[in-house]
Amino acid sequence: MRTLGLAGAITVLVLGLLAQPVGTASQNGSTPPRLGGLTGQLLVAAEEMGDPRFIKTVILIVRHHAAGAMGLVVNRPVGAVPIAKLLEGIGLDGTGVRGDIRLHYGGPVERRQVLTLHTTDYATEGTLRVGGDIAVTGNPEVLLAIGRGQGPKRYLTVLGYAGWAPGQLEDEIKAGGWFAVPADAAIVFDDKHDTKWERAVARRRVEI
Repeated sequence: MRTLGLAGAITVLVLGLLAQPVGTASQNGSTPPRLGGLTGQLLVAAEEMGDPRFIKTVILIVRHHAAGAMGLVVNRPVGAVPIAKLLEGIGLDGTGVRGDIRLHYGGPVERRQVLTLHTTDYATEGTLRVGGDIAVTGNPEVLLAIGRGQGPKRYLTVLGYAGWAPGQLEDEIKAGGWFAVPADAAIVFDDKHDTKWERAVARRRVEI
């Protein structure tokens, strides 16, 4: 798994580099995932996952292109904090902001970076639609909006992200460590974190 620089990750998000050529067949005859084809899908750790950091992990892929892939873990809550305190921690004024927000582990890269997955009823500068009714925002304005009761209907705020170098995610999928299924808003946003992996696995079984 690749450690992308924070500036590079944000650039990828802002530019939305989706217009890339499709993948070609590998030497062993299998076809890797089409470049861009995993954006907006759930990446699910297979039972054979050998990396202990990602056992029973579910990740929403927010970008997949020739430069690599980026995703956010959606089934690892770490605790709740006052929104005002979170804003102050990133250098913003939390005056007039109320309530707590539950933070989640988003991945091993840039653990201090705050990103929010949310429904598309909300948008601000830098918001990018991932697919269906799901978008992602790195702009802290979304946290201010949530604290003022003006935010998205559903959301999930994470610290950090997962990143892959060019071709790395495709290789890990071919090796059997991961599989992908269509995203499901319930799996992404609901609080039943202990069952998200099982529900994501069940979506694969239904497709088969």
